[in-house]
Amino acid sequence: MQTPKKILKEVFGFDEFRPLQGDIIEYAMSGQDAVVVMPTGGGKSICFQIPALLFPHTTIVISPLISLMKDQVESLKANGVEAAFFNSSQSEFDKRIIVDQCIEGKVKLLYVSPETFIHAFDHWLKEVPVSFIAIDEAHCVSMWGHDFRPEYGQIKMVRKHYDNVPYMALTATADKITRKDIAQQLGLNDPQLFLSSFNRDNLSLAVRGHVPKKQKEKEVLAFLNNRPDEAGIIYCLSRKETEQWSQFLQSKGYDARHYHAGLSNADRDHVQESFIHDDCQIICATIAFGMGIDKPNVRWIIHNNLPKNIEGYYQEIGRAGRDGLPSETVLYYNYRDVVLLNDFVQNGDLQSTYREKVQRMVQYAEATTCRRNILLSYFGELNDTSCGNCDNCISPPELFDGSQLAQMALSGIIRAKENVGLNTLINLLRGAKSMDVFENNYHQLKTYGVGAEHSFRDWQHYLNQMINLGLMEIAYDQHLKLRVTAFGNAVLKGEKQIQISKPVEKAKQKAGASKKAAAKADPADLLTQDLKSFRKELASKNRVPAYVIFNDVTLNELVAKKPDHIDELENIKGLGKVKIERFGEQLIEIIGSQKSKPMSKSKKSTTDQTLDLYLAGLSVEDIAKERELSPTTILGHLCKLYEENHPINLNQFVTEYEVNQIREVRKKMGFTSQLKPIHEALNGEIDYHKIGVALTILGKYIK
Repeated sequence: MQTPKKILKEVFGFDEFRPLQGDIIEYAMSGQDAVVVMPTGGGKSICFQIPALLFPHTTIVISPLISLMKDQVESLKANGVEAAFFNSSQSEFDKRIIVDQCIEGKVKLLYVSPETFIHAFDHWLKEVPVSFIAIDEAHCVSMWGHDFRPEYGQIKMVRKHYDNVPYMALTATADKITRKDIAQQLGLNDPQLFLSSFNRDNLSLAVRGHVPKKQKEKEVLAFLNNRPDEAGIIYCLSRKETEQWSQFLQSKGYDARHYHAGLSNADRDHVQESFIHDDCQIICATIAFGMGIDKPNVRWIIHNNLPKNIEGYYQEIGRAGRDGLPSETVLYYNYRDVVLLNDFVQNGDLQSTYREKVQRMVQYAEATTCRRNILLSYFGELNDTSCGNCDNCISPPELFDGSQLAQMALSGIIRAKENVGLNTLINLLRGAKSMDVFENNYHQLKTYGVGAEHSFRDWQHYLNQMINLGLMEIAYDQHLKLRVTAFGNAVLKGEKQIQISKPVEKAKQKAGASKKAAAKADPADLLTQDLKSFRKELASKNRVPAYVIFNDVTLNELVAKKPDHIDELENIKGLGKVKIERFGEQLIEIIGSQKSKPMSKSKKSTTDQTLDLYLAGLSVEDIAKERELSPTTILGHLCKLYEENHPINLNQFVTEYEVNQIREVRKKMGFTSQLKPIHEALNGEIDYHKIGVALTILGKYIK
């Protein structure tokens, strides 16, 4: 008898369900409606694909994009599943064949657009026995959603015909209002809400504010130079910027393409196909690009501008690291982005709602606390533990009393009659001999030059925090002029005090992150290269993306475990029964041919061997067992690898509270790196291995 767990293993090659997947599948099999909110890369597709294989008749999957349908159908067919899509890209002959197969019950999953679903219902779809209906990207049905699609609203019209058929609505990002609206617009019957954790801890989060264009170009180039073989997306607000970025990167030797709604359908399809098939590594795009991309090995996302809301931002960064491997995200922003975003909705019916969402995005960008926790709380998931994988956690800001600095700035604004923007205020405070200062006679004000000892960039850092704390606000409709608030007046008069952070050396921080990313892959590893070549060749023959054959997680496991026999391939994640039958023998042959070659003089070090197993997803205990070493030794390897800027998450071994305790004790003891004195000073309450991990996190090598 087929069970969800058995199908998961035999068809998809996984031993265990991800959180909530099993419960969602069981609920669907009971014949009831559900709303599933699960982040991009969280495994939404499995939630409806496995019930589809267990139900007796066809499952209809309503999906907004042709590329998304095609991608999922190719992946299902590679796993031996009878799936098809029906859309405008096909010939009438192909459509007729699919219709006949559906009516005969030969198709288990049929992917259609909402328009096709409504049109086909009036024609041939009524003849198809249907067991289950899944609505993917369901936020498109909602007027509150971030990508409104009116055609989804017509799905409710045919619900009566499928009254006994369970519906499942799935989306990656939806707040409470959107979730409620989805259920109402689709006419769902008392749906159960399944809200998965939004925590994508494999994604690093970093924000860079108010970076001049030339400096940004230098930073992005440095970022890419450390990732020569990694795929990524640069998101821009305007079409012009996508073209400028692609031209700039092409001039530096990168195969970058641009993508926006102004291109012809053929050009957009060509760019997207090139990216999916690894023929192009970098896409510079507006948000028109990405919804239909199921590419699991996107390793980085850069936002050139501030996104219009947190929902869109989270979905866009969620396109990185869908295979669960470490991936990076960087957001650049400035206040002119805010003006542009507000202009987009100037005359809209939901103007105040959209502007509030922009403001929440600004608050996220300017935050000095854990960024991941801010995102999680936005979606109703509370967490008070440091993530250890965002810029604010990696380099926690050091706070000090900023009241005097605030009084300088606030006084400068008032003396300039609230007619200065951010840059002019900084020039005024620093005593700059600039045109904007002298044209307005600001050099004659008492506040001229009072903050000369602080650099321009430092003042930017301080003022952004003051704006975020509510001492002053930006008049976005008055050329970005600064206005002092009631709270700002209280600080100016000495009635209130504020704490702000010292500037962090971002360049050093990002350089470390770049080295991390560069360490993910070892291009000299012959087995890795052989397996990639085999995957690429097989993908070309079958006209599918390489990750449809097997993804990077599977690749890493093959390299780490080096199975000797075809039966051992059953223990490799992502290799189901059909794939093992199709090319399992070839995999074993490739691995065996590498094993039989003479040992290279550059044999991997013991720490590098640990790294391979760690990147394959093994725990410390499993690595220790595999290598016949103690867990303490393996933990020592991971600390050393962390110091060498490899992508190691040490925060899973020690809490933020414990790190802070060790930091304070160490500070009192003259910044010692010796374990025993710290252990004794803490009365033995924290283990030696945790102290060692904490010292590594704090950035000091243990001597």
